[in-house]
Amino acid sequence: MDEGNDGGQHVSEEVEVLVVDDEARLADLFAAWLETEWSVGTAYDGEEALEKMGDSVEVVLLDRRMPGLSGDEVLENIRSDGYDCRVVMVTAVDPDFDIIEMGFDDYLVKPVSKDELLGMVSDVSTRTQYEADVQEYYALVSKKALLESEKSDRELETNEEYQDLCGRVETLEDRVDQTISGMRSHDDFVGAFQDLQSGD
Repeated sequence: MDEGNDGGQHVSEEVEVLVVDDEARLADLFAAWLETEWSVGTAYDGEEALEKMGDSVEVVLLDRRMPGLSGDEVLENIRSDGYDCRVVMVTAVDPDFDIIEMGFDDYLVKPVSKDELLGMVSDVSTRTQYEADVQEYYALVSKKALLESEKSDRELETNEEYQDLCGRVETLEDRVDQTISGMRSHDDFVGAFQDLQSGD
């Protein structure tokens, strides 16, 4: 997917974003925010989202609660069909332990501001250039930070899936440190996740 990235600097103009939300006004609003920097498509239900999926789509903003095909089912289909895009769940559903095994890259809880949305798409589209280990690492760290902002220490300590998640993060950490040493944006990502963990 790196073709045509001269010098690797301004990838945003080549990134195609698909906004999926059954609230048409909200999907259109998100699209309007994003289209100044990215090529944007919209889908108002899960079936339409899957029809509009293609190799050119690099970032999907996906609502979880939709009639018909839910966002969780759309996500499963995207992954089982082999699309290598970044998926951000943008939803009013507070994250629970079930997110650990879901194949998304990041998670925004509505209401979402314009700055949050633009920052998230910019971050995850940059991850597309990284190796699989690095992409997985950022997705896992995001889930870990989300759960730590939502759950009590006691809940975290007694949840096996969360403990397993922590183990996976540690295992990937060394490999990722070697891979991204020297990558300018690494500090930005780490800073963002530290903010996430210390906020809310």
